[in-house]
Amino acid sequence: MHEPIPRPWHHVPTDSVPELLGVDAGRGLSESEAERRRERHGPNRLTPKRGKSAIALFLSQFHHPLVYILLVSAGVTGFLKSWVDSAVIFGVVFINAVIGFIQEINALRSIDALARVLSQSAAVLREGGRRVVPAEDLVPGDIVFLQSGDKVPADLRLLRHKELQIDESTLTGESVPVEKGCDPLPDDTLLADRNNMAYSSTLVSYGTGVGIVVATGDVTEIGRINRMIREAGELETPLTRKIGHFSRVLMWFIVALAALTFLAGYWRGEDLAGTFIASVALAVAAIPEGLPVAVTITLAIGVRRMAGRHAIIRKLPAVETLGGTTIICSDKTGTLTQNQMTVKAVYAGGDRFAVGGSGYAPEGEFLREGGEIDPAAHPVLLETLKAGLLCNDARLVREDEFWRIEGDPTEGALLVCAHKAGLHHGAMAESHPRLDAIPFESVHQFMATLHHNRAENTRHVYLKGSVESILSRCDSAFGRELAPEPLDPEAIHREVDAMAAQGLRVLAFARGERPSDDPTVEHGHVSAGLSFLGLQGMIDPPRPEAVRAVASCRAAGIGVKMITGDHIGTAVAIAGQIGLNGEAANVNAIDGRALAAIPDAALPEAAERTAVFARVAPEQKLRLVQALQTRGHIVAMTGDGVNDAPALRQANIGVAMGITGTEVSKEAAAMVLTDDNFASIAAAVEEGRGVYDNLVKFITWTLPTNIGQGLVILIAVFAGIALPILPGQILWINMTTAVLLGLPLAFEAKEPDIMRRPPRNPEQPILTRRLMFRTLWVGLLLCAGSFGLFEWELTHEESVDKARTAAVNFFCVGQAFYLLNCRSLSHSMLKLGVFSNPWIWGGIGAMMLAQTGFVYAPVMHWLFHSEPIGLDEWLLTLAGGVVIFWAVGLEKLAYRRLSRVGRR
Repeated sequence: MHEPIPRPWHHVPTDSVPELLGVDAGRGLSESEAERRRERHGPNRLTPKRGKSAIALFLSQFHHPLVYILLVSAGVTGFLKSWVDSAVIFGVVFINAVIGFIQEINALRSIDALARVLSQSAAVLREGGRRVVPAEDLVPGDIVFLQSGDKVPADLRLLRHKELQIDESTLTGESVPVEKGCDPLPDDTLLADRNNMAYSSTLVSYGTGVGIVVATGDVTEIGRINRMIREAGELETPLTRKIGHFSRVLMWFIVALAALTFLAGYWRGEDLAGTFIASVALAVAAIPEGLPVAVTITLAIGVRRMAGRHAIIRKLPAVETLGGTTIICSDKTGTLTQNQMTVKAVYAGGDRFAVGGSGYAPEGEFLREGGEIDPAAHPVLLETLKAGLLCNDARLVREDEFWRIEGDPTEGALLVCAHKAGLHHGAMAESHPRLDAIPFESVHQFMATLHHNRAENTRHVYLKGSVESILSRCDSAFGRELAPEPLDPEAIHREVDAMAAQGLRVLAFARGERPSDDPTVEHGHVSAGLSFLGLQGMIDPPRPEAVRAVASCRAAGIGVKMITGDHIGTAVAIAGQIGLNGEAANVNAIDGRALAAIPDAALPEAAERTAVFARVAPEQKLRLVQALQTRGHIVAMTGDGVNDAPALRQANIGVAMGITGTEVSKEAAAMVLTDDNFASIAAAVEEGRGVYDNLVKFITWTLPTNIGQGLVILIAVFAGIALPILPGQILWINMTTAVLLGLPLAFEAKEPDIMRRPPRNPEQPILTRRLMFRTLWVGLLLCAGSFGLFEWELTHEESVDKARTAAVNFFCVGQAFYLLNCRSLSHSMLKLGVFSNPWIWGGIGAMMLAQTGFVYAPVMHWLFHSEPIGLDEWLLTLAGGVVIFWAVGLEKLAYRRLSRVGRR
């Protein structure tokens, strides 16, 4: 059991930490003391969630009202000795159970993936000596050594370091490695700003350090996330919730109708066996056996379509959930932006220059006062770019048609900018070979390199670094023609402020002279006497397709919010560039500290009106998702780090990044983007809306058959006449029409206005009042036609079996005509294109072949008590189908006209 040590360790003075933890910083713990602490605090590993056994998980898949109905249906068909139909229904139930079981097993792997992020071993100080121990054996008070490439094995308070940088993106969302220090920080310092701490599962990207373990296992920051994942149960999707409600209502309706039918027959004094068969027939008629198959296949087709648009669906219901999304909470780096730092502005010689292009491709123009210029005509600009090129350890590499950076992204941006001006690294390295360098150190905030200019036979030292660090070393500045002039710090700071207001990260550059006989450069050589060259401002630019996707989401009534670990200024600048607030000039933004101060009761409203959340902690992401959900929103949440996993799991649809995402985030999410692109989310939302449309079309199409069949049985029982259709014939209608006629609706293309509609109300039922009216209307038409044809046959002294065959035929043909109306719930088939979905016509053709076999094949006569019918019956059936087609078409036309009048 992990025992927490409740102390804000980032606030404790460095020298006091070992004393508070009872350890000698020079010798470390003894093995015996480490063992005692391990017994007290437990091993340094995450506690997995105790879950159901595999058998219990599998059996739980059958615990659903719709499955109860199907099991009853299968049992009834078995009782009626329709073994093939019974086997088909049992097969549907079993396949659905297997799919659900696999989905749930995959979802539970997120905890296992999280447990695997802990390091396998760690270098520690024990009994005065350095040794390597399993990370699981670490205890509070252990002294741990860190070096580049290590994964931090526990939460550490840093005691000393040398140029230590740690990539904390998986934990905090910070897009660049964090430079570490040891000085104590204020008590209320946000997680992302605690630079004197090293957290479990983060990665050392540069330098070395020594830290003391202050938390292990479940009480680490990663442990808190593990706990939040366990507690953030997966929500029911709108589809599963609505189908569950629909199924429960349908189940009780069927039971009540079957009981009513049996009582009516009993009251009339009918034979109890015949009355029981009639009740069974009514129950079978009311059960939409094809619905689970259609739902599964429609969702599966949606999965395939989304995969073609870079979105991999891990959980089938997530397809439909996307279509109902009302808010997308998106990360910034790599999702809304290109994750490629790009120089956008240069200030040199008193002039401002804009730089075109984006990303690592060295293509783009230089502009001054809106007009394009030649960089070679501006010596100070060229020298500033040269400084960024030479004082640089990165490399720009071309692979096939793509460019990438080897090294630090910031240095890569400087390389690309210089290449745009015609300064190429290879040629410059040849003409200006590097002689010596002072590497970047966080305490000094600059890097310097010494170069020999072969053409002029001079030696120059170039510096790049923070504005404060560079200006403090300069006593002059280069003018437009590279002539020294007085330094104007105020003018430079005004430019820095202007760049920062645009969300740009600003670096300053300077040049100094060195004697031609001295091949070295040291700190004393660059402490003063330098000449200021200029500034370069860079940013991770927005993806052009993300700008379009955000606009598309806004047109579709979907809110987009940015939740990022980056600084608020950068986040607001990017939000403005991608149009997160539409035409509004100001973007509402708050940071993690302000967010923490908002009480739970006020958070939902604040979350609703705020577009940008910066410097947020993991629990705050989860809190934001929950707050938005309390407002009735269907929330899609994107993320790539361990810190995002709880929010991904809590969201209605969690979206993980396939390229930069951790295994933990992918396991916790319902969807993975293969290109880490926000535009793919918008595309997936569009596909999700199409999937939901097609599901509603199928349900609107299939239910009239069940209603019509149920009414036929009910009327026959109350009228005391022979059943117009038998239970086995009902199963034939339901199963064949669902597969051959209904499933082609899953291939129906998205309607043109699908992304111009507002999101549907999450509380809206699957069938609106209008669609319920249509369903009842068509059910009555099917009932009237089949019953009328049955009676017409009997009045012409035809056999009961032939009359029943005509009634069954009417249901199948009537459903085929109604199918053409269901290709769109609002528009006519002509507007969609008569042959735009060839699967529809293939299904109708297959259904007609199957029905011909039902009517004329002797084996079908034996199985289903059918008889051949003549041309008169076929003509009457086709006429009835045409009536249904036009009746529904006129209803849709009337609705469209009434809607236009209402809008006026």
